[in-house]
Amino acid sequence: MSLKKRFFLFFTTVFLGILLSSCSSTKGIASNEETAKAQQDTEPTEKSHTQAQESSLSLIFAGDIMAHKPNYTAGNFTGIWRDITPLISSCDLAFANVEAPVANSLPWSTYPQFNMHTEYVEAAINAGFNVFSLANNHTNDQSLQGIKETKKYFDSRPHIWACGVKDTADGPLTYKIIEKNGWKVLFVAITEILNSFDASSYIDYYPSTEKKRAQLIDELKTVQEQAHCNLFIVSVHTDEPEYIIKVTENHKAFFRKIIAECKADIIWANHPHVVKYFETVEPADSQTTAQNGRTAFIMYANGNTISAQRTNPQFSAPETQRDYTGDGLIVKLKAIKKSDGSVTLTDYEPHLITTYITPSSQYVIKFLEEDFISALDRAEVKNWANYLSKRKKLVETILERK
Repeated sequence: MSLKKRFFLFFTTVFLGILLSSCSSTKGIASNEETAKAQQDTEPTEKSHTQAQESSLSLIFAGDIMAHKPNYTAGNFTGIWRDITPLISSCDLAFANVEAPVANSLPWSTYPQFNMHTEYVEAAINAGFNVFSLANNHTNDQSLQGIKETKKYFDSRPHIWACGVKDTADGPLTYKIIEKNGWKVLFVAITEILNSFDASSYIDYYPSTEKKRAQLIDELKTVQEQAHCNLFIVSVHTDEPEYIIKVTENHKAFFRKIIAECKADIIWANHPHVVKYFETVEPADSQTTAQNGRTAFIMYANGNTISAQRTNPQFSAPETQRDYTGDGLIVKLKAIKKSDGSVTLTDYEPHLITTYITPSSQYVIKFLEEDFISALDRAEVKNWANYLSKRKKLVETILERK
């Protein structure tokens, strides 16, 4: 090979080596445009960053959990809750009122002095309930022993919150601060009514007198100010006649006063064992400006979630007053906390339920909806199908009232 060709070959090899080396050294170094695009893909925009700071909390509010003799003698407590378990367990916090002492050392007992055992409540917990009101007119049905055992049981359950009874006589108003998913929820449960005054000083009991209501307002203000919570929920077991679906003007005004002066976000009331309507309360309707511009929510009664008060359904007269005790309301809603700390309640979902008595005489909870009614009709269970079809319309009428 000539010298000229050798020089040309050498020069070509060196040039290609330099070129390849240069390409290799710049591999993985993006251009300004590519870098900007990569940052845009990986770094949140101001809008997405704000969204990331928002959070939500899902809540369920049921009614009364009762244990009459037909309920607890049937056994299979899991079966009571089977149909509604997916709904209850879908929420972060699920509330119910336990309308009886829970004392294993004492025998089961039905009306007028109730007592249930822990396995009955455990079935509700396994269905998804995790927040309980213990303050109602049956709280002291088994005197101080029942109160103390009830409190000890609920205090021993991890990730379960319950209040309404005290450790000591004449102690201060009890409350729970529930920390869940970055939220701080303040929960208080009181009763305006007791069937007896035995050991009443161990219960968060505030009779519906002007003096005691003023005291309650002051105490609610104090706990709310100290809690620095995102959401304030108050359970009230009301002093009013049972089985009456009309909302009293007295309680409408009182609940608005709690909202306005104590900055409560949700009032969850029970006692009459029948469904009443629910409503939102705008700031302009809350008597003062203390509510800080939030829309609040009131449930006047969610009825019985499970009971045996409708032992003999009046198939030929579904409008009978006692038959309203067999239906209940479960309300699902969402609380949204924005990046600035403000909270909005939204996505209200009412779910009608009914207590159905199976052929084996077990009382179970069913959704009061067309699918279940149609299934009964196809199974030739005509008496229940016709009865529940009419019951559904009657309860829907209640929820339409304002």
